[in-house]
Amino acid sequence: MMVLFIALAGGVGAVARLVLDGVLRSRASGRYPVGTVVINLSGSLLLGLVVGLTGALLPEAARLVLGTGFLGGYTTFSTAAVETVRLADDRRWPAAWAHGLGMLVAGVGLAALGLGVGLALVG
Repeated sequence: MMVLFIALAGGVGAVARLVLDGVLRSRASGRYPVGTVVINLSGSLLLGLVVGLTGALLPEAARLVLGTGFLGGYTTFSTAAVETVRLADDRRWPAAWAHGLGMLVAGVGLAALGLGVGLALVG
């Protein structure tokens, strides 16, 4: 039954990503993939928070459904990788580096921040 809940949450996360990306693309003026950046960085922060809260405030099942399911469907590493390659193919080197390396560094930093906040809330 848990697999079904994770799968459903993943589908909801993917739909949330599609909707948010569409909204952000409609409001963006440039060709930089702002939607993917916002989605992946917010997902990193939220995943860190969920992991930090697991055990004390959230049961393990919630981590699986929210973290693996919803946030797994919401975030998208593969899209970020393809967008980085497209920026490089367009010879937009600063944007490609900022997108690829910047998202990695910022994502890890935000996941650590979310984890810290989650642990502080339970501690």
